[in-house]
Amino acid sequence: MIPSIGVSPTRHSTAKDLTQPDGTLAGVSERILIVDDEADVVSTIAYRLQREGFETLSAATGREALELARSERPALVLLDLMLPDAPGTEVCRKLLADPVTRHIPVVMLTARADEIDRIVGLELGSSDYITKPFSPRELVLRIRAILRRVHPDAPAVDDQRLVAGAITIDAAAHRVLVDGTDAGLTARELALLATLTRRPGRVYSRAQLLGAVWPEDAEVLERSVDAMVMRVRGKLGDAAAMIETVRGVGYRLRPPDRDDASAAS
Repeated sequence: MIPSIGVSPTRHSTAKDLTQPDGTLAGVSERILIVDDEADVVSTIAYRLQREGFETLSAATGREALELARSERPALVLLDLMLPDAPGTEVCRKLLADPVTRHIPVVMLTARADEIDRIVGLELGSSDYITKPFSPRELVLRIRAILRRVHPDAPAVDDQRLVAGAITIDAAAHRVLVDGTDAGLTARELALLATLTRRPGRVYSRAQLLGAVWPEDAEVLERSVDAMVMRVRGKLGDAAAMIETVRGVGYRLRPPDRDDASAAS
């Protein structure tokens, strides 16, 4: 029998600190916030996640979700789009705009499978978009894939600083600095910029950026890459020009030595 879990924003479930088959640790450091007003959905998801070694929290409203995300700093938020007090898209927007929570990946859960809904959710900056009904096993696999990409302790996140001109990426701290000032990038925006920064001058196609930044099985259109690049440029200020568009192909980060050569000429 599946144990029930309430939707009170203050109730927690506990999990032992377990080593997963992929080598990551799931325990108190990997706490998942489930935001859904359907108690049976919360119970099912929480039960499966707890069996996999995660700790879970739950909230039934957007307001509770925002409060919990700020106070508990979960590793990931599972966010239903149909909440009683606010659209899930608005909750997602607030999470990604708040300096305290903007680095927390958000996975949207919804019964709406229309393409436009997926596009809106992903272009807001959510990490993935899963339609109901879904396989609990698939949900766990997607969560792990996302945490490997964006969690500071996951192997996929380089524990290093990347520097390109005025841009400094501190992957461990999940911060992007432009001339020493925090640019306020979300986790996924940081991942895109880091991909470009690791190989300055290399041209990445939109398909390559999709594969590097979004989960492999997420249904994301290539124009979502364009929308994210636009957002990143908007946050980089004067350094935005370092991200160059290669018409008909994709994007690249301008090598800093090209700037030096231009200045010397």
